[in-house]
Amino acid sequence: MKLGYFTMPLHPPGSDITKTLDDDLEQIITLDNLGYSEAWIGEHFTAEWENIPSPDLFIAKAIGFTKNIILGTGVTCMPNHNPFMLAHRIAQLDHMAHGRFHWGIGSGGFPGDFEVFGFDPKTGEHRDMSKDSLDLILQLWDNPKPGLYKHKYWEFTVPEPDESISLRFHMKPFQQPHPPIGVAGVSHKSDTLIMAGERGYIPMSISIVPTPVLTSHWESVEEGARKADRKANRSEWRIARIVYVAETTKQARAEALNGVLARDFRDYFIPLILMSRMGELVKTDPNMADSELTPEYLLDNVWVVGSPKDVANQLRHIYEEVGGFGVLLVNGHEWQPKENFVKSMTLLKQEVMPMLSDLV
Repeated sequence: MKLGYFTMPLHPPGSDITKTLDDDLEQIITLDNLGYSEAWIGEHFTAEWENIPSPDLFIAKAIGFTKNIILGTGVTCMPNHNPFMLAHRIAQLDHMAHGRFHWGIGSGGFPGDFEVFGFDPKTGEHRDMSKDSLDLILQLWDNPKPGLYKHKYWEFTVPEPDESISLRFHMKPFQQPHPPIGVAGVSHKSDTLIMAGERGYIPMSISIVPTPVLTSHWESVEEGARKADRKANRSEWRIARIVYVAETTKQARAEALNGVLARDFRDYFIPLILMSRMGELVKTDPNMADSELTPEYLLDNVWVVGSPKDVANQLRHIYEEVGGFGVLLVNGHEWQPKENFVKSMTLLKQEVMPMLSDLV
């Protein structure tokens, strides 16, 4: 099992954007130095808590400050972009990264972003548009036929080549036929993860759901793989979790409940989950009242918090309960206080992961 990172990122409203971007970059550099295998960066336009609207720009800078860590968009929200422009940006980024890049894609999920770009999530049109956009980008990279490309949400023309001035669609990715594509699943029996299995994409499961939902995610991947006569590979499956490690479990739990983890959920994630009517995904008991969805509940039922030994045992339990997975993605938060989070990330890599070396 490999170790990676998934960051939205998360910063309280009113934070200094310049400083948070610098801090987020410093996190990635630290993780690269510790030997984390990959990091995925989110995209949000109207979420003040999640204040990176252009993960590709962030990744372009981070590539120059890191040596080994693979960086990915987590995710590019396809309805937010013109596919012709996106095909060029992602292909160029892949070249700038010399292939040290994964392309995470999705259909979006933040209410304000849907409003900005004119999508009603109740209709599901954003999902259809995302698939259409992805298929078109893959076509442009493979065989960019000249002509008019017209859709409800975009229109552009691929010009006829002109050899006299070398005019043509020419920007293709560094990795052929394209960078590894990752898709994130949220809901029980996720349609997105069915597509991942069908197309052989990297399946990713979000951090806030308990293990029964995770189990359904892999069932979706396998369902899609069967449709395409593929064999699903569990080593490709990424599972994101809230993970925090300290020298003792008592210390870890206290720091989690009295620090940024509890703050981020109490002040942002829990209200967002309830507003988005996703509470049932997070609850282990469907009869739970919304008021019972607290940081304390999440600590006991979803988060992975404790001493190195206890965290290793919790991760092994998740691994065995879901049937195995390939990469643990630690969910990103502000590293405040910095020394505690650097210690947590170090203990996870250097003490916890060796205890799980038999999990492949």
